[in-house]
Amino acid sequence: MTPHNEANLGDFAKTVIMPGDPLRAKHIAENFLSDYKLVNSVRNMLAYTGYYKGKKISVMAHGMGMPSVGIYSYELYKFYDVENIIRIGSCGGYIQDLDLFDVVLADNVYTEGNYALTFNNDDCHIISADKNLNSVLKQVAYNSKIKIFEGNTVCTDMVDFYMTNSKKFFNRLPKKLNPIAAEMEAFALFYNAKVLNKKASCLMTVVDSPFIEKQATPEEREQGLNKMIKIALEAGILL
Repeated sequence: MTPHNEANLGDFAKTVIMPGDPLRAKHIAENFLSDYKLVNSVRNMLAYTGYYKGKKISVMAHGMGMPSVGIYSYELYKFYDVENIIRIGSCGGYIQDLDLFDVVLADNVYTEGNYALTFNNDDCHIISADKNLNSVLKQVAYNSKIKIFEGNTVCTDMVDFYMTNSKKFFNRLPKKLNPIAAEMEAFALFYNAKVLNKKASCLMTVVDSPFIEKQATPEEREQGLNKMIKIALEAGILL
């Protein structure tokens, strides 16, 4: 056990699907897994392990922001022998081609934050997803006839639509980055995977965009996220 996780060694599968919201983890366990059990409830950061089409898979919430996902993913990799983490979450779209509930796969992730510097004395601000894991996710999406948009993304320290001047933020981004979406956790997850020689990917569903007037309701988000959940679980069978 750790200060943040009451599970025992062996309670987690080698592959963990990680949404931000604990209730989303509960939703996945109840609606997609069989013979599942609750393995962690410390701070209500719910984690379940069960079976999807006969394959042992875990799902655990990671909270919001890099510090939170940094703690939980580090402990899963370091102390629970987890090999693969697929983050699934919502994102803001940065290109006109993206519509509500489109699925995005992160390639390179950029942050202005200092997670790597604080953790590892490393002045690193851009990091990549695991190419092999991304390849599996893309193949599953193709076989499932679900279109995904793969590209570079931005990992921010706050929700981007609360920024006082988003134009200045965009002007600070590396010129060749050309991000297609933004979220708040993937950099820390990918960096932990790099340091600990593990694998990580990030799938996202678009729930808002400056090019779309409508914003998704909580009910629409739940249903719209199912495409992304299906891709992650089907990939888990192959890992």
